[in-house]
Amino acid sequence: MRARIVLAAGDGKPNRVIARELGVSRPTVLQWRARFAAGGVGALMHDAPRPGRPRVIGAEKVDAVVRATLHGKPEAGTHWSVRTMAAAQGISPATVQRIWSAHGLKPHRVETFKLSRDKQFVEKLRDVVGLYLNPPEHAIVLSIDEKSQIQALDRTQPGLPLKKGRAGTMTHDYRRHGTTTQFAALNVLDGRVIGECMKRHRHQEFLRFLRRVDRDTPADLDVHCIVDNYSTHRHPAVRRWLKRNPRFHMDFTPTSASWLNIVERWLRDITTKRIRRGTFPSVGALVDAIEEYVRHDNENPKPFIWTASVEQILAKVPRCKATLETLH
Repeated sequence: MRARIVLAAGDGKPNRVIARELGVSRPTVLQWRARFAAGGVGALMHDAPRPGRPRVIGAEKVDAVVRATLHGKPEAGTHWSVRTMAAAQGISPATVQRIWSAHGLKPHRVETFKLSRDKQFVEKLRDVVGLYLNPPEHAIVLSIDEKSQIQALDRTQPGLPLKKGRAGTMTHDYRRHGTTTQFAALNVLDGRVIGECMKRHRHQEFLRFLRRVDRDTPADLDVHCIVDNYSTHRHPAVRRWLKRNPRFHMDFTPTSASWLNIVERWLRDITTKRIRRGTFPSVGALVDAIEEYVRHDNENPKPFIWTASVEQILAKVPRCKATLETLH
């Protein structure tokens, strides 16, 4: 653009014509004509020095902060904070924050992972994902799991409601009034949930829930139950019941792969939306709240759509293993 301004000026074109043809302002044309007149072609190649405070943190200090963040730890600590790093490097916390932001470093955050070591990982993966992406005809696919030890917590003092400029409040301490276990079966097709709360989490309760599912689903359809590897799901009494009820089929997720069970996502929602910030003076009140949430959710269900294919998932596994082997 700068060269075109100079060449057009050399052809004798007026400044306003040059500005219109090149889509710039007339002061821009005047500026670069003056720069060329004063410094020649070299003046077009570089910007003039800009005003402002000169840099006080050199590249060596930036590299030192980045290296310490990636390859070191503070004394008697597991990770750096802006203040511990600032004290170690002799700079301000704001400078550390700017360096971390520029390099995409977030040492205060950590993500969890788990690679399944199930010898039948591929077979189970194809089974479960196949039920999501290509469910069988004349069958229902249910994602089943339990959320155990849900505590009925009652706050020691009443909190203050939300208002402008202030968040709602609740006491940090609480009274325990007992626990319950929620059994949930999520219909993969329409998002509806069959739910029931029970006192304990044994194979007896799981059998009771399977009978509930048997009653609440059409008798002429097969039922594919996607479950994890918890011992109650493989109990001999459960196996005997399955033999007597051949329309039920157990499809187990690989070990350490709970992310394959879609109902886990629904259980997270009920935890964050109804349980975690709730106040329950008794187990009965907790159960009523859970059942109310299930009824309300079933009035307008929204299924969770599985999109990842088996090939996409399997393509990630070797990369994860290679990264772990490189680190260790």
